[in-house]
Amino acid sequence: MTENDSRDALILLGCPQVPVQTSMALYLVHNLAQRGIRPVIAGTPAARKLMEVADPGRHYLEEMTDIDAAIDEITEKRRDFDLCFVFIHNDSGVAYAGTMAYISEARVYALIFGEHAEDLAGEIEFPCEVVAAKATHNPMPLKRRLDEVMQWAVLRR
Repeated sequence: MTENDSRDALILLGCPQVPVQTSMALYLVHNLAQRGIRPVIAGTPAARKLMEVADPGRHYLEEMTDIDAAIDEITEKRRDFDLCFVFIHNDSGVAYAGTMAYISEARVYALIFGEHAEDLAGEIEFPCEVVAAKATHNPMPLKRRLDEVMQWAVLRR
């Protein structure tokens, strides 16, 4: 893969109220890096701190930024991404995903989890790939769904 072929992915993390978000974000970062896709984490201060504590050696976390700063960069056309994964467990997560679908050229993936995953998935009215699973403490339902999508979706250009 040449530098011109390199791809990057933005991973948006909202408030980390649901435990599976941090482990699934690290899992996603790992999988993207294995495919030669450079992951960039954008999150709330609490979400970023959880990621830093989970990966103190920065084996997976190459670049992290504030979620609003990342959105500003995209809005102002200073930066964009090939892929965007938005972790969603409440209405504000749906709003972030909708914003990304509107302002970014990235292929958007709505990763919906938590007790109300099905209801939140029903709120999606913008173009994106929906990956939904009722997962709060156990990440495996969301992991299985994400693995299915990553088999084909992330690899296509």
